[in-house]
Amino acid sequence: MMRPARHSGSIAIALTFLLAAVLELLPLPDWLALGRPEWMTLVLLYWVVALPHRVGVFVGFGVGLFQDVLLGTVLGQHAVALALVAYMVLALHKRLRVFPPLQQSVVIFLLVGLGSLISYMIQNAVGRVLLPPVWVLLPALISALIWRPVFALLRWVRHRFQVR
Repeated sequence: MMRPARHSGSIAIALTFLLAAVLELLPLPDWLALGRPEWMTLVLLYWVVALPHRVGVFVGFGVGLFQDVLLGTVLGQHAVALALVAYMVLALHKRLRVFPPLQQSVVIFLLVGLGSLISYMIQNAVGRVLLPPVWVLLPALISALIWRPVFALLRWVRHRFQVR
């Protein structure tokens, strides 16, 4: 007798990425848009830390391509950045899980900042840079500051929908 397939939560994971995409597109005033958190990166970081056997480099690359199309940026810009960030998180995920909240936020700042700087370098290579490089780190700082609430919300989603 065959067992019924258990719900693995793939839909919940996809919906969190779609919500992050909506937040990426949310219209904001220019002064506030400079500090828009990197929602897709934060969601990717959470899922790689929580489920490294399901979400990894290839998901990061796919989400990055989706973000490139969504935002109309250079194709591959976010894909390369998110794949590299996912790779680094895969290497750190066991340590990152046990870090205290402040230390986690510092690591999140470094990872999001690295992804943002990679995107900046790709934009610079094709001549589409609009801001000085120092402004690229503001979204990384905001992302690090909101990491704990995002972490708590995604953890609730993971437990509520039994994502394994």
